[in-house]
Amino acid sequence: MPSLRRALITGSTRNIGHAIAVRLARDGFAPILNYAHDEKQARSALEEVRSVCPEAELIRADVTVERDVVRLIEEVTASRPLDLLVNNAGAFLLKPLLETSLDEWNRMLAANLTSAFLCCRAVLPGMRAQGHGGIVNVASMHAGRSRAVPNTLPYTVAKAGIVLLTKTLAKTEGPYGIRVNAVSPGFVDTGANLPPSAASKVPLGRIARPEEIAAAVSFLVSDEAPHITGTVLGVHGGALL
Repeated sequence: MPSLRRALITGSTRNIGHAIAVRLARDGFAPILNYAHDEKQARSALEEVRSVCPEAELIRADVTVERDVVRLIEEVTASRPLDLLVNNAGAFLLKPLLETSLDEWNRMLAANLTSAFLCCRAVLPGMRAQGHGGIVNVASMHAGRSRAVPNTLPYTVAKAGIVLLTKTLAKTEGPYGIRVNAVSPGFVDTGANLPPSAASKVPLGRIARPEEIAAAVSFLVSDEAPHITGTVLGVHGGALL
């Protein structure tokens, strides 16, 4: 029996990342969950994913730290190559620019952009060597548009960087058989405090469930999308129309 394809999903023990891990397990991947801090939550998430795929793994690493990422990828690829990387880890800050400290700015860029850069740089040599692979980056619904989004500047700048990272790698890595895409969620039910008016801004009349973002990732990495790369797939219910 052939080995399952292996997928590393960063920040995957809760919310969107966890939904992606569960969906990929159902799709026939062996997910590798990643977390940085909450071990109790991580163990609980692993149990749920293992109920679908017993081969699921869990590795602790802070993907904003270079040495952690190097160790993570070395551990992940020690037994066999990695087929898919999903850069989901991130953080959000809602604050006016004049109240944003340099530390907060740097943390938002590290969590949402530098982490993806470090992980992509670490996995690409192995994917190139095996002649195939996939990367999906999680952006945001405003990331691909030159539009002001007050009070979320460092987050929005980082996610805009994710879009450019995605398109650039799609172009440079395509010749090696590696597809690179992104999903751009809109308002998602993650337990965070969304504005009461959020649903009213969505033509479909409701905010998304994490499983719906996971479904978009599932499509992009499936055999139904072999000629799709460099795409930023919006999952926002029409909120940008």
